Amino acid sequence: MNIVGYLKNWVAQGKDEARAGWIVPLMITLLLGGGMYYWLLPALNIKSLFTWFFVLFLVFMYVVEAVVYAGICRKKAAVSIPLLILGIGVLALCAIGVFGSTRVFHAKAYSEILQVEMAETDVIPSVSESSSIALMDTASAQMLGDRRIGSLGQLVSQYNVDAYTQINYMDAPCKVAPLAYDGFFKWRKSNAKGIPGYVKVDPVDMSADYVSFSVPMKYVPSAWLGQNLERRIRFQYPALMFDYMHFEVDEEGNPWYVASIIDHKVGLFGGEAVTGAVIANPVNGDVKVYDVSDIPVWVDVVFPGDLICQQYNDYAQLAHGFLNSVFSQTDCRQVTTLSSEDDDGDVVYMNDYGYIAKDGDIFIYTGITSVNGDSSNIGFILANERTSKTLYIPCSGADEFSGMRSAEGEVQEKRYAASFPSLINVEGVLTYIMVLKDGSGLVKLYAAVNVEQYNNVVTAPTQAECIRQYRRLVSGGKANDSFARKTIVIDALQAIDIDGNTYLYVKDEEGNIYHARYVDVLGMLGRQAGETIVILTDGDVFVLPE
Repeated sequence: MNIVGYLKNWVAQGKDEARAGWIVPLMITLLLGGGMYYWLLPALNIKSLFTWFFVLFLVFMYVVEAVVYAGICRKKAAVSIPLLILGIGVLALCAIGVFGSTRVFHAKAYSEILQVEMAETDVIPSVSESSSIALMDTASAQMLGDRRIGSLGQLVSQYNVDAYTQINYMDAPCKVAPLAYDGFFKWRKSNAKGIPGYVKVDPVDMSADYVSFSVPMKYVPSAWLGQNLERRIRFQYPALMFDYMHFEVDEEGNPWYVASIIDHKVGLFGGEAVTGAVIANPVNGDVKVYDVSDIPVWVDVVFPGDLICQQYNDYAQLAHGFLNSVFSQTDCRQVTTLSSEDDDGDVVYMNDYGYIAKDGDIFIYTGITSVNGDSSNIGFILANERTSKTLYIPCSGADEFSGMRSAEGEVQEKRYAASFPSLINVEGVLTYIMVLKDGSGLVKLYAAVNVEQYNNVVTAPTQAECIRQYRRLVSGGKANDSFARKTIVIDALQAIDIDGNTYLYVKDEEGNIYHARYVDVLGMLGRQAGETIVILTDGDVFVLPE
């Protein structure tokens, strides 16, 4: 027997087995990694922290598979040294990138991401723009939208209503939410038909409507496999980091999905900022990328409110360094913060803000207070969600939650709950205006609260009447100059109780109907049909001359 030839064969076989000990697990890892990439869609971008974790997980998975493979084959585990070095290197770079991008080392850079301009109170929409005040919160919009879809039996079983977006449509604020597939099997059953429409809620008159598309949407976030919109964007732009995807409609009623393009301005992973937008046509799947300066004017949300609030907190707390934001906290401020308990009973703090329709765009507004958590504001910010232009308006007064409690206290016997308010300018007076809802979420009253003197409160069954009464309040209880003097002949009078408040309705001989709170027109006691009286009127609301 040729001993030399036997030894050569034995050595070659050992090399093949050793090679198999790391090649086979590597091939399995690559196959599983490809499937995970298709499912998880990480951006192939060095600034994506999720992608770094994805690579680390693949390395960890390879090591485990190599050990398992060796155990199955009853061989010594063969782990590729270069891959181990790669894994250790990725872990080290990731740790350095995370730690080196923190606010501890880059406080000034974080504070300069959002640019804030000073402004006066006249930038807040005046009472003359009251028709554009969107007072409905998302929970109320969702309730109305669900009821509207619930009346359309053919849609309820196949679709859900997705998340709502506050937009400006045809120069009026509204909330829109597309239908969405209710899981994989519903998608398999309905994907040939697509998404047939969306829900539009008017936050001013509290109405909801279902709008059908002339051509259904095919590529949407709730779809699966190749019809999933995020997957379609990722395969066209593998390195693009995008987030905050939401639904909008343009001025012609065409559907679109808009996502913010994300970059990190501080280190590898810090200082999240929006640099543009991805706009996708969900009907044909076309995707376009825009810089911030080139975004179409019909797009309303590119800079999401939560990100703006976080950037403002960095601006207001880190300008004098990180240590100052933790210890002395000199000149440190923050946006209005809502505290609540999670499922584990832990207190969770979230930024809270309202919406204002102004100049064809949607703005968020929120109060600014000191970081010590008191119940007073030192000002407000008004931020454009399309351009991120942010204005700071100095104004001392009660914070939004104090205003809400004051409105609730005005009708405490009814136990109504106030929604997060909007902010308007009434005769130069900053004012919270909000809705009061009953236990089932139905809007029962409107309330206006003076920001600086939040014990000055007016409630009324309609938004217009609430504003009219509040204007009288801030003008010292006198009829506003916009009220016209008019002589009428009474044709009929009737007192009507609305939610515990008595209102007097007067019809004149010309068929015009006027109304007022009975307590405000006590001089009408004893008046009868056929009498001639003088009133001051603003539309269908009236008061008596003093």
